[in-house]
Amino acid sequence: MKIAALMLPALLLSTSAFAQTQVNITETAPVVTLNVSEAVEASPDIAMVGTGVETRAPTAKQAMADNAAQMTNLIAALSKAGIAKKDIQTSGLRLSAQYDYSARNPDGSQAPAKFVGYEAANQLSVTLRDVAKVGDLLDRMVAAGANSISGPTFSIADPKPLLVQARGAALKSAKTQADFYAQQAGFRTARLVSISESNSGGGQPMPMMDRMMVAKAAPTPIEPGQVSASVSLTVQYALER
Repeated sequence: MKIAALMLPALLLSTSAFAQTQVNITETAPVVTLNVSEAVEASPDIAMVGTGVETRAPTAKQAMADNAAQMTNLIAALSKAGIAKKDIQTSGLRLSAQYDYSARNPDGSQAPAKFVGYEAANQLSVTLRDVAKVGDLLDRMVAAGANSISGPTFSIADPKPLLVQARGAALKSAKTQADFYAQQAGFRTARLVSISESNSGGGQPMPMMDRMMVAKAAPTPIEPGQVSASVSLTVQYALER
């Protein structure tokens, strides 16, 4: 019994030493949640263009060989135009059998498809860092054998400075709105308690151009316009008296 009496205080001490206390502090003031978006526009300084070569031949081997020869000429033309190797990237390579589905039976029903050969396609994604020369470069691509072009898509190489401006404008707008709600509801001030952000560097959707293009005497006219960087904030303010 004496042994039990001696052990009990030690057991109580051990239990107390490992006890954990969790404190949750809940905001007691009214909280207003705001979703604010701001965008800043600027002139783009880079353009993305999709270009490539599509070839057809009776055999797969011939289609690929013809395509490789034309694509080699296209890449050489891009390099000659000053496009760095790092700015030229293969985005897709395809070889597929081609069939003619236009034939009809005497009764007008669909006739079996007729095999007509193979089509090979090789596509490049090209970054152009001089937007003033985009039109000229498109024409060079066509002259070098490109028969598939998409774009251009304009953007800004480093959107961080624009995002900083948009972020500041969004936060300023949120504060103005929060102060308005505080005053209208009879409170003295609005205290910021949380911020979450999503942003976009901006850019334009890639329009599709004619797959088969004809070279012109004058460069293809291209207007880069403006692109934007945007920031969306979700902020919470506690209203205090």
